[in-house]
Amino acid sequence: MKALVGLARGFGGALIFALPMLMTSEMWALGFHMDRWRLALLLVLNIPLLTMLSFHAGFEETFDFGEDLRDACIAYGIGIVASALFLALFGIVEPGQPVGEIVGKIAVQSVPASIGALLGRSQLGGGRAYQPRGGRTPGYLSELFLMAIGALFLGLNVAPTEEMVLISYKMTEWHILALIGLSLLLMHGFVYAVEFRGGEVAVASQRLSGRAFVRFTLVGYAIALLISFYVLWSFGRTEDMSFTQMVMAVSVLGFPAAIGAAAARLIL
Repeated sequence: MKALVGLARGFGGALIFALPMLMTSEMWALGFHMDRWRLALLLVLNIPLLTMLSFHAGFEETFDFGEDLRDACIAYGIGIVASALFLALFGIVEPGQPVGEIVGKIAVQSVPASIGALLGRSQLGGGRAYQPRGGRTPGYLSELFLMAIGALFLGLNVAPTEEMVLISYKMTEWHILALIGLSLLLMHGFVYAVEFRGGEVAVASQRLSGRAFVRFTLVGYAIALLISFYVLWSFGRTEDMSFTQMVMAVSVLGFPAAIGAAAARLIL
């Protein structure tokens, strides 16, 4: 029964995490024309990501790498099934379509859905995601990993849309500099300077210090930018862009990704 409850929460988490993308036309199109090597790389990289995430948010408490890998595979399976089910329900995939198109649409949607499946335990009342094995105090790398998941949580919801590139074309360099400054300010204030629930990180005593700003805010923002670049590159949004325009597009997507990273303890 406990396993069934975990699977149900995983399915619900997959739906919560992936529903905006399941109902986004750009994501349907990506499944059809996304470069297959980039799609394959995304699918492969998702496996170690899910395995590490299982360490914090599996369907049940795990005790070794093998159990984490098992949870990752289960989450991937849930993501694939949930994506196929809802894409078929919405009429996006149909029996008459080419196999490659159907597989591509389901595959690209299965990535956010599988992440949501592993996060389902914390999102749907089964406990907070951030619970390392053995009750150990979370380390610095674990904090950064959670920030990366938070960046993906919000960044993936808007990355497939044309608006991310459109906004970057409308903004000037001064707009981008202001946006970067605001991103850093909100990141630092959202978790470390404002007493929100979940903001009690291990460095609470130094949250107003320059060290916390460098170790968490600046590094977290860099992680958000790297994730933003990779997602835009994977989705083909950086094609035929100049370096300056690419930096601007990454900075635009980096804004919601940075908020997600800073709010990771609240939304995961």
